[in-house]
Amino acid sequence: MISVQVNASSAYPVHIGAGLLDQTGGLAAQAVKSRRCAVVTDSTVGPLYAGRVCASLEKAGFSTLLYTFPAGEQNKNITTYSKILEFFAQNRLTRSDCVAALGGGVTGDMAGFAAATYQRGVDYIQLPTTFLAASDSSVGGKTAVDLEAGKNLAGAFWQPKMVICDTDTFSTLSTETFADGVAETVKHALIKDREFLDFLMPADLRQSIPQVVRRNVEIKAAVVGEDEFERGTRKFLNFGHTLGHAIEKCSSYRVTHGHAVAIGMVLATRAAERLGYSPAGTLDTVIKANQRFGLPIECPYTAQALYDAASGDKKRDGGSIDVVVLEEIGKAKTVRLDMDGLRAFTEAAL
Repeated sequence: MISVQVNASSAYPVHIGAGLLDQTGGLAAQAVKSRRCAVVTDSTVGPLYAGRVCASLEKAGFSTLLYTFPAGEQNKNITTYSKILEFFAQNRLTRSDCVAALGGGVTGDMAGFAAATYQRGVDYIQLPTTFLAASDSSVGGKTAVDLEAGKNLAGAFWQPKMVICDTDTFSTLSTETFADGVAETVKHALIKDREFLDFLMPADLRQSIPQVVRRNVEIKAAVVGEDEFERGTRKFLNFGHTLGHAIEKCSSYRVTHGHAVAIGMVLATRAAERLGYSPAGTLDTVIKANQRFGLPIECPYTAQALYDAASGDKKRDGGSIDVVVLEEIGKAKTVRLDMDGLRAFTEAAL
């Protein structure tokens, strides 16, 4: 087992290794005082792993409750969030109890947001079962649900007490779902660690999972430790996300998050080169990284459609928005744009 410490306002460990779901109870007992746990999962992950997690928790002295919601980003909404809260209340979950988020990024975001807001906050642990969630979304305390107007528009910062990443769960992922995590991995390398990108390009990622997840978590943990509430350098983690989220919204979430971010990184870098924010050749590197891992590079939507979606992004601040570009490979920066500037950036991206 590999462990990485996240030094946020509430410090916690991220445990990475094979077979860790069967150790959930013993590990969770080190992190939370409660011995009553509500496990939240979805209809895809639940049948695969919920029994093992509940059995491990119960072996360690926990009593468990299980809530399963329909899988898919389209269900990451206020209605599902409300049903989770009602489940907690109907089962008399108290402020001293805890929540376990078992699944991918959708589950982690929603269960985390429910934990953050139920009775003004209860402890929770993250049990990511996708490469994307393990490498990115389960770490850092961002929790949210989507609104009809856009992605992650209702949420809270709420750090977990522990993250338990069982890398064996990745064996059930489709090629497309695994690639969503690859996109965030490439993003981390592009914004923070050129040597990591050099390692990734020739690597067989499925044979290097523990090392790759560890480096992803180290990068994310360092950024979160420096800027937990996204007032400065944590914004760099949004590279590819402003236009990526716009693509997700335009597609009614048929384009998955990682694939949308992959396209968003290409678009942001093309615009940045054309507008003089990134040096020539940067786009070529981003495209080659996407192509190496079978990630998309073409956007099926117009500049107007992307602008309309991006102008409602949660990162908008009054009449301006910060977009993330690459100062060089391995180093990011933000550029503040007004809405006319965002329109020009979006047009240059295509």
